[in-house]
Amino acid sequence: MLSKILYRTGALTVDLCARLMFNRDIVRHAPLPEGAKIISPNHPSTTDPFLILASFQEPVSILIDNRLFKVPLFGEYLRRTGHIPVVEGQGYTAFEAARRLLEEGRTVVVFPEGTISPLAGGLHPPRTGAARLALLTGAPIIPVGIYLERRRLRLIETRIDGKKEIGTWYLGGPFAVTFGQPMWFQGDVENREYVASMSKRLMRRIAQLTFESAYRVIGMQALAALDSGELVIL
Repeated sequence: MLSKILYRTGALTVDLCARLMFNRDIVRHAPLPEGAKIISPNHPSTTDPFLILASFQEPVSILIDNRLFKVPLFGEYLRRTGHIPVVEGQGYTAFEAARRLLEEGRTVVVFPEGTISPLAGGLHPPRTGAARLALLTGAPIIPVGIYLERRRLRLIETRIDGKKEIGTWYLGGPFAVTFGQPMWFQGDVENREYVASMSKRLMRRIAQLTFESAYRVIGMQALAALDSGELVIL
């Protein structure tokens, strides 16, 4: 009961902050299916997990870098609300935790890039965890494309567990999210070549959705500039 109260309170707080700090633009190509599913977004900033959390009414568990679990109070909150720590070199433990939650009917968020997207733009090659989870559990993958203004990213240095860490934070501005159609994967999870090809297919779809999100933001900005007279078309 306490974990549910903490989760709901945290989700409402994040949603309120998102409404105040960000110009959110969320589009869904299809209703989200009932039951367990794997949400797979690109990962342009450290802020993404919190803003993705605010996009759901149902409880979700996010695979999050273990370093955030070491932050006093906040780390305890993450544990109590069902999020999954990802320890470098121990990915199998996080994978198994995600699989158990999916089999119990819970939705899980997996960032296929495995780390923050390149600051210069584009996406990292995909890791295979999302595809393998889909093949093992039968849960659909929902590809998600996030767009934000990279010029607004801030590299903020903190110390966690006595070590210097750099976070890539997005603290305000346009934040466009496009949820794609569910993707259902079937096949042999032990076939590495097949799993790799499915992971690349997923990442291509995420890239397309990211472009779609970017197009909406840039298009709206161009229209606003045109209306204000700042943009002149020759």
